[in-house]
Amino acid sequence: MKILVTGAAGFIGYHLCKRLLSEGHTVVGLDNINDYYDPQLKFDRLKELGVVKEQAEKWNTLSTSSLEDNFSFIRLNLQDRVEVPKLFKSNSFNQVCNLAAQAGVRYSIENPEVYVDTNIVGFLNILECCRDYKVSKLVYASSSSVYGNSKEVPFTEKQSVDEPISIYAATKKSNELMAHTYSHLFNIETVGLRFFTVYGPWGRPDMAMFLFTDAILNKKPIKVFNEGNLSRDFTFISDIIDGVMAVISGSSKSKNEIYNIGNSKPVKLLDFISALEDEIGVTAIKEMMPMQDGDVHRTWADVSSLQKDFGYEPSVAVAEGIAAFVTWFKSYYVKS
Repeated sequence: MKILVTGAAGFIGYHLCKRLLSEGHTVVGLDNINDYYDPQLKFDRLKELGVVKEQAEKWNTLSTSSLEDNFSFIRLNLQDRVEVPKLFKSNSFNQVCNLAAQAGVRYSIENPEVYVDTNIVGFLNILECCRDYKVSKLVYASSSSVYGNSKEVPFTEKQSVDEPISIYAATKKSNELMAHTYSHLFNIETVGLRFFTVYGPWGRPDMAMFLFTDAILNKKPIKVFNEGNLSRDFTFISDIIDGVMAVISGSSKSKNEIYNIGNSKPVKLLDFISALEDEIGVTAIKEMMPMQDGDVHRTWADVSSLQKDFGYEPSVAVAEGIAAFVTWFKSYYVKS
């Protein structure tokens, strides 16, 4: 297939492009390479895909890969109502996987406009292009954050998600509603995936795994929010990509579906830190902090629907995933 992957320079997008290419698909990657975190990490991910910085930083220019015959990349804003339709017009995409979004719960409290521009206006632009250029299937990233502080655990797709506690979560809920409408009106197959705390090599610098590893290795204190009384359904990147690939390759039971995609085994934050300490061989300096605005107490995915419909089976234990991440982190950041 020919597939557009938005957010291709991001953590999940990069790994998805690698897998799609390894399985023989043709991939066009799109990203605006913003500076929410150090763009160099995004350029380095693209370099792994054969697109060097000098190519990638040019706007509205499709660059071909020096490593992958079937990969090309374009730097675009998702909400660009001129250039994004041009890209769709000049490529007959079989599917679109929309992973581009302004990420981060805490940042959304200070910068809500950025989230609306990318996550809502940008998503509408993608939906309109799928409609106008007859793309039959759209797979898109939602988030576990839509569950807010729900006390019903594990989280199931059938429970109410009407009480988001961050702007980020509200934009993701809006994506699900918009996708439902376009499926109903225009017969586009849409599949939303609610990601649960993804981690692994090439991960984002604003995520707990990255921040904790960096601090422990440099003997700096780590901030432990809500006095450590948090739990997260940490999900290794390869398990996530297995699930996304199954959805891309398979068929949903209806035109509009939403699935949880996680490990389904929540880990207490202090246990996660302990496993990280064991792997690195250094005891963390913990700075206990109160709960942060917009944060949730726990996440826990019921993935039985994704298992039933697409055979999804997460298999990477947290200790194994942590070891893989620390190995990558040291190779990328720790200079000998």
